[in-house]
Amino acid sequence: MLSFVPFQAHLEVWLLIAFLTGAYTYAVKVVGPRAVPEGGRVVTGKQVAAFAGAMAMVWLASDWPVHDVAEEHLYWMHMLQHMVLQYFVPPLALIATPVWLMRLLVGKGRTYAVVSWLAKPVVAGTLFSLAVIVTHIPGVVNASVQSGPLHYTLHVMVVTTALLMWMPVCGPLPELRIGAGAQMIYLFMMSIIPTVPAGWLTFAEGSVYDQYEGTQIWGFSVTSDQQLAGAVMKIGGSIFLWIVVAYLFFGRFMKNWEEQNTFRRTRRIPDAEVTGHSDGPPLTYEQVKAAFATAPAAEEPGTQVP
Repeated sequence: MLSFVPFQAHLEVWLLIAFLTGAYTYAVKVVGPRAVPEGGRVVTGKQVAAFAGAMAMVWLASDWPVHDVAEEHLYWMHMLQHMVLQYFVPPLALIATPVWLMRLLVGKGRTYAVVSWLAKPVVAGTLFSLAVIVTHIPGVVNASVQSGPLHYTLHVMVVTTALLMWMPVCGPLPELRIGAGAQMIYLFMMSIIPTVPAGWLTFAEGSVYDQYEGTQIWGFSVTSDQQLAGAVMKIGGSIFLWIVVAYLFFGRFMKNWEEQNTFRRTRRIPDAEVTGHSDGPPLTYEQVKAAFATAPAAEEPGTQVP
C-alpha cells in the first residue's frame, strides 16, 4: 500500500521532537524541584502521559508516510495533518504543562500581558478561525506544497493559533480559563468555521487545488479526494469539538445525576445522620453533655401542666 510513497527521512521532525522532549525532561528534572515549594509535586502522571501523547501526535502527523502522502498525493491526508495539529496536539500540550512551568515561560511582565490578551476567547477564536480560512485558500495551499519554508511556517501558525484557542478551555493558568458554561458556548462557536471550507470542498466540481490534480493514489479521484477532505474537516473538527462540549456538559451539570437518581441502596449511612449536620464538624462528647445539662428536665408521666 505504501509502494507509491518511498521512504524519506525527515530529520527536522526528529530533531524537533528530540529537542522538545529534552527540554521538557530538563524542566521537570532540574528546574521543577527549584521552582516548586518543598513538598510540592513537580509533575503528575497525567501530565507526563499528555506530553508523550502530544509528541506521538506530532511525529505521526509530520513524518513519513503521512507527511509525504499529504504533500504529494492526497489532500484529505493534508486535512488529517491539520486536524491533528489543531485539535489533538494543542490541548495535550497544554494539559502536559505544569502551572509553575507556564509561569516561568510567560513571566509577569510584557510577555504575560501579551499572552493574556491573545488568549482572550474573542481574540483567540478570531485568530484560530482566520488560520483555518487562510490554510484553505487555493493559492496558499499550492504555494506551500512547493515551498518547504512556507509549509512549516503555516504549520507553526496553525499550532500557535490552536494553542491560543484552547488556552481558555484547558490552559495551565487558571486565571485565563473561562467557566464551564462559557467553554461549551465557545467551543461550539469554534466548530462552525470549519464547516464552511468543508462544505465547499464537499460540493466543489473539478480540481480546487492545482498541485493535487492527477496526483491521487490508492484509487482516489480528484473529486473523491476533495470530498473526503471535507468529511475529515467536518468529522475531525466540528464533531470532535461537539464531543468535548458534551463531556463538559455531563461533567459540569450531570456530575451527581446517577447518585441522585439511582434505585440502588447506598452502602453507608449519610454523614448528616451520623454527625447531626453535614455542614459543620461532628459534635464532641463535651458539647453533647453540656447541651443536655442546659436542657429543661423532662416531666414525670401523669403530671399536668397547670
